[in-house]
Amino acid sequence: MPARPEDLAVMFAAADFPWWIAGGYAIELAVGRELRPHGDLDVLVLRRDQARVRDLLTDWDLYVADPPGMGRLRPWRSGETLQPPLHDIWCRRTPEAPWSVQLMLDEAEGTHWVSRRTPRIRLPIERLGRRSGTGIPYLAPEVQLYYKAKATREKDETDFEAVLPLLGEPQRIWLANAIAVTVPDHPWRQRLTPPDAHK
Repeated sequence: MPARPEDLAVMFAAADFPWWIAGGYAIELAVGRELRPHGDLDVLVLRRDQARVRDLLTDWDLYVADPPGMGRLRPWRSGETLQPPLHDIWCRRTPEAPWSVQLMLDEAEGTHWVSRRTPRIRLPIERLGRRSGTGIPYLAPEVQLYYKAKATREKDETDFEAVLPLLGEPQRIWLANAIAVTVPDHPWRQRLTPPDAHK
């Protein structure tokens, strides 16, 4: 049962670290309208800020996917520092409540965000996000689409189609180059840049 971005913005109003709505909701914040139903609300924070977000959610029931992608969860203990490859934290208000927020940790080096998939993909942190008309921070659509390109589903195609017209040339080129590193034969690349850009 996902929380809404507006609800999370209220919860994170006191945050003294950067954070961004991610996933499908980030795409909707970029296009300014609802596109589809959502199974969860994703939030991205930098790994170096994990203690701060842990303190912010101190009253929540927090579990980390360990190991990632295997369907197993264990409690994120107070004071525990999560090291790579651990990056996916499931959050609910109480042990009896449904899961409502999925917290993701990403890497950073100095003033640059670094993709947890490969250090070759990076951006200045100041370019990692945008703000909605109501001030909610969300992940830049080109970065969100980069993560969606690894295993594209129907909902990811919906998101791509909706946000593609809003991407400027620098964002399209960055995304095409980023996808080329991890999924070089992905069909999105042909739609992002002119044919001669792939030579």
